[in-house]
Amino acid sequence: MNNLTTVETACNNLATAGQAITFTAIAEHTGISRTTLYRNPDLRAVINEHRQRSSDPRTLTALTTEIAHLRTGLEALADRVRQQEERLRRLETSSRRKTS
Repeated sequence: MNNLTTVETACNNLATAGQAITFTAIAEHTGISRTTLYRNPDLRAVINEHRQRSSDPRTLTALTTEIAHLRTGLEALADRVRQQEERLRRLETSSRRKTS
């Protein structure tokens, strides 16, 4: 079994048992170090997805937290888009000057 499947199985087992899905618990169940779990983006994503699923998304607190995270992500994305648009405008202006 590969690490991804092993972590997925451990997450499912913990969720079924009603236990908290933590990096420490996954490390204990799989024998994979916590460092590896944190550093490997695929493994980390699986764990975070299961952690999010295991919390009750219908509570007001959970919804408020999710909205705040989404808002932060959206603001960061909007800033990045603005920066890229400004960069494109400068490049277009520079290109027009060179062809004139």
